[in-house]
Amino acid sequence: MVRNTTMLYVMNIVKMILPLFTLPYLTRVLSVDCYGVVAYVKSCITYMQLTVDFGFLLSSTKEIVKARNDPTRIGQVVGDTLAAKMLLSAAALAVLLGMTAAIPLLRANMAYTLLSFAVVFLSSFLVDFLFRGLEQMQVITLRFVVMKLISTVLTFVFVHGDEDILWIPVLDVLGSLAAVALVWLRVRRLGIPLRFSGMRGALKMLKSSAVYFVSDMATTALGALNTLLIGIFIDSADVAYWSVCMQIVTAVQSLYTPVTSGVYPEMIRRRDLGLIRRILLWFLPLISAGCVVTFFFAKGALLLIGGEKYGAAEPILRALIPVLFFSFPGMLFGWPTLGAIDRVKETTLTTLITAAVQLIGLALLLAAGRFEVVSIALLRGGTEALMCFLRGGFCWKYRREFSAERVRKPGTDLP
Repeated sequence: MVRNTTMLYVMNIVKMILPLFTLPYLTRVLSVDCYGVVAYVKSCITYMQLTVDFGFLLSSTKEIVKARNDPTRIGQVVGDTLAAKMLLSAAALAVLLGMTAAIPLLRANMAYTLLSFAVVFLSSFLVDFLFRGLEQMQVITLRFVVMKLISTVLTFVFVHGDEDILWIPVLDVLGSLAAVALVWLRVRRLGIPLRFSGMRGALKMLKSSAVYFVSDMATTALGALNTLLIGIFIDSADVAYWSVCMQIVTAVQSLYTPVTSGVYPEMIRRRDLGLIRRILLWFLPLISAGCVVTFFFAKGALLLIGGEKYGAAEPILRALIPVLFFSFPGMLFGWPTLGAIDRVKETTLTTLITAAVQLIGLALLLAAGRFEVVSIALLRGGTEALMCFLRGGFCWKYRREFSAERVRKPGTDLP
């Protein structure tokens, strides 16, 4: 588990570092309007990617873990998941074509938009769920590093102005093709026979993964809604302050993800609630110390990342500290813990309840005339704490379902 978590940390660190090279470069060689096209298309493609992924990273990973000693069953899970992804890719492409026809900015840049979607389509063949289920995270990390290094290095070679904008998705496509080739060489070496159950198998995979998709979509859509409303009801300066602070929060949360992703397959196999307790004992002191440092050095962090003009965002970053603290146990109690004992509906319910409370809170702030960025940040921290406690409550409620395979001694109880 430590090895797999380390591999995911390497991947996330690369994911954070490489954009630090390309982002400043692109903003300088491209005009403001042209870079606006890049950013806008990227935001639209994010939803296409979410649709094609459809929660398979959780549902199919679980199926692989259960079938890890049966290559035939593993091949069937991979085949049916790929078939489902093809159906979703066709649906996502149809939606994107409709958006392109309706939105002038996308219509004027149709080639760029479609090439960007090609990357989403190719991602279907990376089968991350397979290697997560087999606990071979090094394969995922290797293909990600190869894919991103190719596109990053070649960006400096081929993109020098607005006229080179199409090179950006083309290079991403080339990187994706190289990654797909590496992944399937590994699949072949593992001797996994790819099998398809037809339309029925694909639909079954979609049905089993739908609840994971709803949870992911609710989280993503809610995050975008906060930014959208701030842009509508507050001035543009506050949008910039909020965005920089959320980038810091997102960067910290990306350090949590390798832990929760690394423990997920292990929890499916062991259902050991003691493992979750030990992880909390290890990491919560570190997170608490980080929150204290953030409180006292918030302004310094903002000046370092955003520059002198972003020092005024200090109160916003401080107000977001509860998000930094509660999001780790909230994530850990979710899919790695409740998901491991098949409490998928309960995990999704906590996400939907949290989203509903956030929406109600935003509406109340608007009605009361207190729709301010700091208030929104405090509300976001409150809803993150709510999710943490709701999921923790479900973990306690269903605690007897953990370690169910162990034999109890007379007079003892399960943890």
